[in-house]
Amino acid sequence: MANHLRVTLEIGPKGKKVAAVAPDWPGLERGAKTEQAAIDRLLAYLPRYAPVAKLAGMQAAFATITAADVAEHYPGVGGTDFWGISFAFSSIDHQVMSGEALERELTLMRACWAFFDAVRARVSAELQKGPRGGGRDRDAIAEHVLGTEPAYARKAGLRRPAPADRAALDDLRAELVDVLRRGDGRATAASGWPAPYAVRRIAWHALDHAWEIEDRAAP
Repeated sequence: MANHLRVTLEIGPKGKKVAAVAPDWPGLERGAKTEQAAIDRLLAYLPRYAPVAKLAGMQAAFATITAADVAEHYPGVGGTDFWGISFAFSSIDHQVMSGEALERELTLMRACWAFFDAVRARVSAELQKGPRGGGRDRDAIAEHVLGTEPAYARKAGLRRPAPADRAALDDLRAELVDVLRRGDGRATAASGWPAPYAVRRIAWHALDHAWEIEDRAAP
């Protein structure tokens, strides 16, 4: 049976960019200059998100999505206008979540991590440059993503140094999941980010850069 994707639209304060967010599928967010363009771009990325849903064991439910239903418009911030990225909280981000719903989102967040790790492992270190020869190579992107995770963890209430090796990274991620889970599904984290926003922001960052690596992979 066909299923509709719930979408929230974050509108930049000057109306320059719109970020379309799929709150039920953490990491699935795309931006554009208009509402419809942002929705269309989000739907165009459904096939690219499908491997994440598969890693999470949710491919059957995800495969039924064919269209989008806009659940909310909400104001963004300057970064929304500049980057076309979600920086603000929707009302959904502030809603109390059941333990089951939160566990589902955490599973998808971990799937985004796993997808990033897999892309990093299979793509060559040197990536194609932009038209002016710019752009980071694979390892520099990975360093950025992994270096940002401790900062995101602090927003969710966990203070840890940047991981020095793979074991430390795995420990940080496991602790972060536990911190987000600890509140019995309560939406608001102690130090700033509501849990639903923290999950989708962390998932988006890993997934967005995984897609960047794929798009710029050397032939």
